[in-house]
Amino acid sequence: MSKRAYNFNAGPAALPLEVLERAQAEFVDFRETGMSIMEMSHRGAVYESVHNEAQERLLSLLGKPAGYKVLFIQGGASTQFAMIPLNFLSEGKVGSYVKTGSWADKAIKEAKIAGEAHVAATSEDKKFLAIPELGSIKPADNAAYLHITSNETIEGTQYQEFPDTGSLPLIADMSSDILSRSFDVSKFGLIYAGAQKNLGPSGVTVVIAKEELIAESPSNIPTILRYSTHYKNNSLYNTPPSYSIYMVNQVLKWIEEQGGLAGVEAKNRDKAGLLYDTIAASGGFYRGVAEQGSRSIMNVTFRMESEELEKKFVKASEQEGFVGLKGHRSVGGLRASIYNAVPYESIKALTEFMNHFQKTQG
Repeated sequence: MSKRAYNFNAGPAALPLEVLERAQAEFVDFRETGMSIMEMSHRGAVYESVHNEAQERLLSLLGKPAGYKVLFIQGGASTQFAMIPLNFLSEGKVGSYVKTGSWADKAIKEAKIAGEAHVAATSEDKKFLAIPELGSIKPADNAAYLHITSNETIEGTQYQEFPDTGSLPLIADMSSDILSRSFDVSKFGLIYAGAQKNLGPSGVTVVIAKEELIAESPSNIPTILRYSTHYKNNSLYNTPPSYSIYMVNQVLKWIEEQGGLAGVEAKNRDKAGLLYDTIAASGGFYRGVAEQGSRSIMNVTFRMESEELEKKFVKASEQEGFVGLKGHRSVGGLRASIYNAVPYESIKALTEFMNHFQKTQG
């Protein structure tokens, strides 16, 4: 096999090599059925057992919270931006949102199409380079929910703790940091995540919700956009993205083998620590972008003294087998996305490259 790239893509992102190899071994003939899992009926017992196993495995990794259901939906987090207000904004209610960057802003824009959105707090004054203080978050009196984006991939910020909303449902877009660390699921009414960063390949979106929130949905919205449709049909109302769900199950198995969320979190903190320390030790040659107390352990954003030097860095990194280090086009700069499946060795190689680049250019 040719040498694996040092993959720092923001999404679709790195998958664990062990998972890819297991999937490869089962690709043509799954469990001696003479078929690939991609060729099977989603109504058949073999596929359904994988489907149910993935749901159970995810809840198990999250500590088996009582009264929660896992849904597999298509359309990415972008569809969830619309489904949430459509399902939960009843007459006289507004959606309260914490505006922390590009992804939170997209969720707010969709809510405004479906109903009324209210900004409960924002870090716009800090160019979204920090998460607002939890005490500054004030949901509207008539809020149906409070929505947060747990990790902003573009700016490189992440909630270190989550707000306590009492009886008001807390909804989180966890697309870019789900299963990267331990957290208390019972604080949330609903969590959603596009799979393509930490859970598997693109094509499936995972929703983890309190059953009481999704058991009934308004009848005046399209059937496929009702949470109740997916809940009542065990996410088999229409043909699910079966191969993506199979891959999610494989990734969840791999997370179990890493020691669950505690094991994964320890590895992620080591990886992020090594990279942030390298930036800090560069004497200003590299400069971290996000504020210290809001830094993401998934997306490390940094800058150099000129765009010209950053372009040179990206070009030189690509020649050495590094992929995806260019910052998002909306903000520029540099970004290393170091999701669960990016091994420590890749971070070590990156920091060695950074030190070498500084010596030759500094």
